[in-house]
Amino acid sequence: MFYPENSKQQFWRILSAESPTSFSGSPARATPLHQLQHSPCDADRLPIRKGVPRPELRTTRRRETDSASSCGKVRQRGQTLVKMADIPNGSFCSLKPLELFEQIAAQGENVRSLKSIKAPKDEIDAAVKLLLSLKVTYKTATGQEYKADSPPTDFTTVSNSPDNVDEDDFVDPWTVQTSNAKGVDYDKLIVRFGSSKIDKDLINRIERITGQKPHHFLRRGIFFSHRDMNQILDAYEQKKPFYLYTGRGPSSETMHVGHLIPFMFTKWLQETFNVPLVIQMTDDEKYLWKDLTIEKAYQYAIENIKDIIACGFDINKTFIFSDLSYMGTSVGFYENIIKVQKHVTFNQVKGIFGFTDSDCIGKISFPAIQAAPSFSSSFPKIFNNRKDIQCLIPCAIDQDPYFRMTRDVAPRIGFPKPALLHSVFFPALQGAQTKMSASDPNSSIFLTDTPKQIKTKINKHAFSGGKDTVEEHRQYGGNCDVDVSYMYLTFFLEDDDRLEQIKQAYTSGALLTGELKKVLIETLQPLIATHQQRRKQITDEMVKEFMTPRKLAFDY
Repeated sequence: MFYPENSKQQFWRILSAESPTSFSGSPARATPLHQLQHSPCDADRLPIRKGVPRPELRTTRRRETDSASSCGKVRQRGQTLVKMADIPNGSFCSLKPLELFEQIAAQGENVRSLKSIKAPKDEIDAAVKLLLSLKVTYKTATGQEYKADSPPTDFTTVSNSPDNVDEDDFVDPWTVQTSNAKGVDYDKLIVRFGSSKIDKDLINRIERITGQKPHHFLRRGIFFSHRDMNQILDAYEQKKPFYLYTGRGPSSETMHVGHLIPFMFTKWLQETFNVPLVIQMTDDEKYLWKDLTIEKAYQYAIENIKDIIACGFDINKTFIFSDLSYMGTSVGFYENIIKVQKHVTFNQVKGIFGFTDSDCIGKISFPAIQAAPSFSSSFPKIFNNRKDIQCLIPCAIDQDPYFRMTRDVAPRIGFPKPALLHSVFFPALQGAQTKMSASDPNSSIFLTDTPKQIKTKINKHAFSGGKDTVEEHRQYGGNCDVDVSYMYLTFFLEDDDRLEQIKQAYTSGALLTGELKKVLIETLQPLIATHQQRRKQITDEMVKEFMTPRKLAFDY
């Protein structure tokens, strides 16, 4: 699911990153061996040849800290061997299992390259000795022999610096929590996940090639991170096709305002780039994770689909499907699920998602189901069985683990990696320490709420960044960084100038908390009322048409 609800799952530490990719999609390499310090478990000498290729690794990797500085230290034929005692920055023995796995793969490639060019025997022997030392260290660290197709399940952040780790931030596909009143530190999350920040240059490029003003979600950093968005823009400029894929986990009969965020932005993307869209309803996931019957999970999916259609999607360019109903009608979809399941081990999904021995096998296999729509052949009637069409996935960043796994496996089963656009979390009324949840009525403003309910919830529950008394507030002003009403306005008030005026007035103390809440109430009430009117016009026949596998208004 893409905007999941809170659950009683145990919090787990934010995952480490897939290796960052350049805008051209080239993978970052494992930390070069010559950047690692000698330790008792290492060989005494390290032969490294300039130009020796390093394989693209099959697991998530840490960001290389200084690839440029390493280039000058690469050994060329005839030069003195690099001595391990001269190598800075850490030791092999202190590496995490995942790093060791990467270094073994890279060193194995180094050995093969030395042999292929018939390097001197002493160089090959030294390289082999180092490879064996790495494998011994790996076995000591993991308790198992190195196997090229079985990476370890160490996906934790590799950092010794407290500045790079916020110990109070916890994010997984089911739970988001932080002790910081400002919310999750998204800059650190970018570093941890190894994604790329959506910067001004990227936003300007989107505007330049589409001729459209960037969505306010982009301008305000609500969608703040990406993977390979420049590849998508390259494809668009070259008139190559791509498609959009997003989704919803239907855990309740009604959606809340936070659920509108991905669909509002996806609609803008579809209209701006004129591309097909597939929307996955993970009702099977809700059956597996929640105390729901299959019938109830499917019913929730249908009701949520009506809310999604009410966002204004073009029926000629959009396909919405329930996993429970689509699985039996699309051979391509199921084939791709099986391909992913074959190429991802249980140890990997356990490491990524924190599954335990007591979890049902349905949970363990579900990530492959969320991965499969990333591949165009899952929709043969839309894409005419083509396998080469890349997709772009707008989603909250807590869903990134699913798609890091997908990006890792995609090249191995013959598909392009999906690109992603990550959004921030929509905060609960009580504060940005957690996201809004449909399971807590007091933390959420639902799309079915009346104007009176909206007003009551905001006035009673919306966390304030104002001071305790009017006098103090007039003197010191309010804090927009923690004020939920202001946060909500950044999502729903499109006028940039007015938003800035509100911020200045509240920060200076000229605008009181009650007045700020009034602005939010006046913004949300008509927005939700309009949505309710559109939803009333959605019939069962319209839902059926959106959910029917069919050719869309595109030729492939």
